[in-house]
Amino acid sequence: MADSGGDLALEDFRAEARAWLEANFPPALKDKAGLMAAVMDGPEPDGDLGRWKAAMGAKGWGTPTWPAEYGGGGLSGAQARVLQQEMARAGAFNPLTAGMGVTMIGPTILDYGTEEQKRTHIPPIVKGEVRWCVGYSEPNAGSDLASLQTRCEDKGDHWLINGSKIWTSGAQYSQWCGALVRTDPKAKKHEGISFLLIDMRQPGIETRPIKLIAGASPFCETFFTDAVAPKDALLGQLNVGWTVGKRLLQHERASQTGGAMGRPTPLEDIAKAYVGVDAAGRIADKDLRNRLTRHLMDARVHGQTLARAAAEAKGASGATNAASVLKNSATTVAQTRAELMLEIMGTQGLGWEGEAFRADEVDAVRSWLFGKAMSIYGGSAEIQNNIISKRILGLPDTTQSA
Repeated sequence: MADSGGDLALEDFRAEARAWLEANFPPALKDKAGLMAAVMDGPEPDGDLGRWKAAMGAKGWGTPTWPAEYGGGGLSGAQARVLQQEMARAGAFNPLTAGMGVTMIGPTILDYGTEEQKRTHIPPIVKGEVRWCVGYSEPNAGSDLASLQTRCEDKGDHWLINGSKIWTSGAQYSQWCGALVRTDPKAKKHEGISFLLIDMRQPGIETRPIKLIAGASPFCETFFTDAVAPKDALLGQLNVGWTVGKRLLQHERASQTGGAMGRPTPLEDIAKAYVGVDAAGRIADKDLRNRLTRHLMDARVHGQTLARAAAEAKGASGATNAASVLKNSATTVAQTRAELMLEIMGTQGLGWEGEAFRADEVDAVRSWLFGKAMSIYGGSAEIQNNIISKRILGLPDTTQSA
């Protein structure tokens, strides 16, 4: 028998959410979820985007299910789904999901942090007041992350960090970094690693942006030269950072599965505008129509699988290994969409700059280029397949993957 009281409470919350969105979401931002890239890859937003980010942070709805005692929304899973539905209805998006504080560091602090660490770091993350980067990959430690050599020495009353990281997204704008460091160089490769919370605002840290072919520069080289951190900056246990680091990657992969609020322009509408329609009102190119249909079916299947995984995870403590399946699925759907987008645009899908191309056409080309990295960042597709084979299918373990 349905819980009529629960249904009524949800409808009351729906009315509350709808009213709040009508009062606080800037109409000029409707259906412009693509602006979240600017939040991630540039300085702090201003104008409508800055006000919207501040409003979501103050309300706690940028982190809807995080504990209210730390500034989160404190919503139930059902309420969070209602909020997502109402945001989609309004064409709204969550600007805080572009930050690594919300998608990676914050959830990991909630998992492993001391009460003091939670009270210090979670409220500013929730409000969008600080930006975090993640110090994982090194020049000689990419997919084989456990080979990392950034050294962290115990100096009695503080930690001393020396080494370098690469592909540290947003490091040039970040105030804090969650980094894997080697605290016991004599231990086995996957041991002797610790997770450290490092203040980026100190003279011992230098960042250098890396220019990408897509035009943006979200990635950086980061250098630590006698950088310091207090003893209580250790997240989790000393020399057990590999466990903490793997948990963060689970959260990262969960954030890359395509569940973010916001909706792009339907690809079929773009196709009709560029390719034209036949007498029946269908996309004129039959072959394109068939491939687009297959893509839309794949996207729908991914969305339904994402919803099912979320429902099955109600009783779980957070991200699971299913995120690896969904990360690969989301990558395939996103990359296929980008390829179809350029094909649909024809010669207008070749633009890099110039008055002959609209801004959305240039964005499509650059997004297509940047999207190629989806198969690599957050753990390559091959790494995800290893995780799926071992931890979901139970196949023999031949290597240790992040």
